[in-house]
Amino acid sequence: MLKLAKGFRLKRSKLYRYASDAVDHGLQYAYRDRRAKKRSFRQLWQIRINAAARAAGITYSRFIEGLKAAKVALDRKSLADLAATDAPAFSELVRIARGALEAKVGAAKA
Repeated sequence: MLKLAKGFRLKRSKLYRYASDAVDHGLQYAYRDRRAKKRSFRQLWQIRINAAARAAGITYSRFIEGLKAAKVALDRKSLADLAATDAPAFSELVRIARGALEAKVGAAKA
């Protein structure tokens, strides 16, 4: 336990009783935050995609709906990377999404 508490301050690194409590809390925080990290990154990716999609004249939800209708299987991480680094590729995806949405609306009317 004291090896795990190396680098902690004051009693937490020297005395077993305090080190044990500190390490237990640290492990609980680490477990919780590994899951929170996934949530926060997905949220960040959605914000980046939404900003790029709105700049292209379409909302985030319509863009994702169009990609699903077009059977484009890109995750949000790669979509956010394209939105941030490769504007022509992202605009092509927006064009594909719009086309799939129009085809979906046309099929619903017929």
